[in-house]
Amino acid sequence: MFYKEYPPHPALAAHVACVWAARAPGGAQAHRVLPDNCVDILWQDGGQAGFAVGMMSSAILVASERPVWTLAVRFKPGMAGAFLQAPLQEITDQRADIDLLWGRSDADRLSDALWTSEAPLRMRLALIERELLRRLRAASADASGPAGTPALVLRALATLEDSGGEVRVEALATQLNVSRQHLAAQFRQHVGLSPKLFARICRFRQATAAIKAAPSPDWTQLALECGYFDQSHLIHDFQEFAGSAPERFHFSNQTLA
Repeated sequence: MFYKEYPPHPALAAHVACVWAARAPGGAQAHRVLPDNCVDILWQDGGQAGFAVGMMSSAILVASERPVWTLAVRFKPGMAGAFLQAPLQEITDQRADIDLLWGRSDADRLSDALWTSEAPLRMRLALIERELLRRLRAASADASGPAGTPALVLRALATLEDSGGEVRVEALATQLNVSRQHLAAQFRQHVGLSPKLFARICRFRQATAAIKAAPSPDWTQLALECGYFDQSHLIHDFQEFAGSAPERFHFSNQTLA
């Protein structure tokens, strides 16, 4: 499996975490993709026009019968809405064809440019960035177009990410001087998940990174350091988000290493 990330064009850095390329060999065992609090748009060779993958609340298995090249963009949390022009909760745990979101003409034009080119991967990824920049400029120039992510949501995202998901939603709503219900509604629309679920995935991601880095984890200590009340809560989140116990996740990563 080939996978490589590249930093985005500087003008997209506020919205985009990275652009990336991957090649799945095909015919191999399916690989598991874990929730990462991001939205991606993917283009794959073989005639597809591209599709967006919304925020994930659980792991998914990805398999292909044939070798597949993928070129993609990964948005920062809360930043995909300006490019997809749709409430993000509508694509949570789903995929949406780009031709339905952008129009078939624009979608087909970009797909053709990506897969008829013999240019290096990074140059083809630049075609995706060029289209994103065009759409961002168009949205900024159109007063009737979709507004950017509200400051309330941006502040909530920053607080949750900076704390590793340890801030309680009730305390966060109080800090922002809004009701918990209003914060949750804004978060679902502009991020795709509830604040509570987003925070849980922040803790889960912190735990997966700690597990990968630890040759022999002390599970109780690791749970506490990652913001869990105890080890049982760590186990519960791994069962929900990774489909396995932390010990099995650790073993599989040590084996792959």
